[in-house]
Amino acid sequence: MLVGVCDFPGSYAFPPTGYGGIERWLWAVAIGAKAAGADVHLLGPAWRDDLGPNWTRRPVRLEDTEPGSAAAADLTATGYDLLVVGHEYPTLPAWRRTRDLLDCDVATFQHNPDFRHAPDAFDGERTRLYCYSPEMAERYATHQPRPELAVHLGLDEAEPPAVKGSDLVWLGRIDAEKAPHLAVRAADILGRRIRLVGPVFDRGYVERHERQFAADHVEWVGELGGSAKAAALHQAGTFVYTYARDYVEAGAAVFGEALRAGTPVAALSWREGTCAEAALCPDTGVTTVVPPEADDETAAHALAEAIARTEDLDAAAVQALGQQRFDPQRHFEALASRSC
Repeated sequence: MLVGVCDFPGSYAFPPTGYGGIERWLWAVAIGAKAAGADVHLLGPAWRDDLGPNWTRRPVRLEDTEPGSAAAADLTATGYDLLVVGHEYPTLPAWRRTRDLLDCDVATFQHNPDFRHAPDAFDGERTRLYCYSPEMAERYATHQPRPELAVHLGLDEAEPPAVKGSDLVWLGRIDAEKAPHLAVRAADILGRRIRLVGPVFDRGYVERHERQFAADHVEWVGELGGSAKAAALHQAGTFVYTYARDYVEAGAAVFGEALRAGTPVAALSWREGTCAEAALCPDTGVTTVVPPEADDETAAHALAEAIARTEDLDAAAVQALGQQRFDPQRHFEALASRSC
């Protein structure tokens, strides 16, 4: 099988060194395709040029290819079996025009809860959409989505054997949608230290919760990548997951990252059928569902109870399940299959 993994214009490289969602997912797909024995072409100019000689890079984007051009003829002659792309592309007319010439399968993962697709973007067989949670599958039901847990990888993030960690860790972009202040308050209730890992996206949000974020039990780590990021997850006792009441998580990378490191997850949710419930089981973490009308203090106490319930989970068992459930080869094989 010949697979093209397509980049897209953005502010992050492929794969990124730290934060970056879809970019890390596309890299995991490329890794999984190679592990499955596929030939892989990294399509587009945003792919890093330091990935080594085992990768074929072609700096062409389908949407920039003119019909009848030499580039279009070259792409057509290459004979791709599958293109894996960001979720916007099956709706982008210029991209679809070139893809139709290639006559190959297309697979994408829905990483945005609000993006509106063209009615004919997916046929459920040759052009396939994948969704993480029942909540997301319901939002995109008209496009015949398939259930699948997304896998995300970065460079030099191999996980060492699991150990029983200490303290708490929260990882992600720091803004109101991700609501890390709830994790900070839950840690305070328990008398535990918590490390915040990730870039600040919303300074105003941080200022509104300044007293909580400046507390002695909070350690600001900043954005990490590579082995430093892997170590932050590996050394934690529990990964704490939060998000805002009105936010819909499309496909959180953090569940797979934590579980593959052997770190159980305590997750706060505001409704049933979310990514947390799709990713976790009683052997890997605890999800607490709090009514959205509950105040922050009530939510933080419920989250604190969930954190306490993860303390008896076995790190080695968490890692084994995480590496099975979030295996890049398994993920690619699911994306590459026409059958459900």
